[in-house]
Amino acid sequence: MIPNIGISENHLQKTNSILSIILSDEMTIYIKTRKFHWNVAGESFMELHQLFEKQYNELEAIIDTIAERIGKLGNKTIGTMIEFSLLSRIVEHPNKYPVQKAMLSELLSDHETITIELRKDIAICTNETKDAGTADMLTIMMQQHEAIIWILRRYLNH
Repeated sequence: MIPNIGISENHLQKTNSILSIILSDEMTIYIKTRKFHWNVAGESFMELHQLFEKQYNELEAIIDTIAERIGKLGNKTIGTMIEFSLLSRIVEHPNKYPVQKAMLSELLSDHETITIELRKDIAICTNETKDAGTADMLTIMMQQHEAIIWILRRYLNH
């Protein structure tokens, strides 16, 4: 059933498409962060192990918010790894286990990519689909990614 909330069916579908891509990005970086949490080693093991755990918990909350928003807009939420991998703008690197600095650099780059894409998605939701609720939600998510970027950059002295 299409919700009667002042957004046209076409705009709801466009927003759903955007949200499905964002959900895929978030799931991909969530999985990468978990992988790094499981595989980090070296002098700062415990600190980075805990940092990655904190970050994947934050990402898990973001993921749930996106999935629920899709449902609120009257759509079904994708939920398989194949669907996520087909839509994600984040690149995975199977069978690669980077060292600490490379883990941090890769996550930094991925969070920057997500932030750049969220800015574009916010503009579409604001100007094209007229979905202020989704635009506001994405703005909060973008700020969460900016905070993670700040922390990762500090580790890398960028």
